[in-house]
Amino acid sequence: MHRLAKFLYFKVLGWKLVGHFPDLDKCVIIVVPHTHWWDFFLGLLVRKVMNLEINYIGKKSLFKPPFGWFFRWTGGAPVDRSKNSNTVDSVVQIFKERKVFRFALAPEGTRKKVDKLRTGFYHIAQKANVPIVMVAFDFGNKQVKIADPFLPTEQEADFKKIHTFFKGVKGKIPEYSF
Repeated sequence: MHRLAKFLYFKVLGWKLVGHFPDLDKCVIIVVPHTHWWDFFLGLLVRKVMNLEINYIGKKSLFKPPFGWFFRWTGGAPVDRSKNSNTVDSVVQIFKERKVFRFALAPEGTRKKVDKLRTGFYHIAQKANVPIVMVAFDFGNKQVKIADPFLPTEQEADFKKIHTFFKGVKGKIPEYSF
């Protein structure tokens, strides 16, 4: 699968990989921009290209039949996202329970245009004491860019760094890009 993924990604699709994924067993990976359902499948392909286990969370109902097997197989972990539960604490608990958990998410929280990122990923990284890795899905340049990891320290400065990294990156639907 690794060779097939590389062939599809580099030769068939003509994409590039800029940067390299750090040697980390635990981290929060923020992927921006999220503008189309195709981003999920690009993420699965890139994960196979890098030959890494990368996880995500989804609402509990996704993990029930008939498609629950697919979401588990692709690295998903179910969480209760009801108003009575705390998603940040639920994900932090998953970090505590697993030896390897590279948690990927789209911090926009939607595929539509947003001006601000949601901050849940930041709080998860802080509480779990894991670094944040920024990944840009740049459809404009047909590349996935990976930044060096950083530990959250000062929210305002960290968010400036995040905004700078993703500035000018175009999603599959450019007008929805962050």
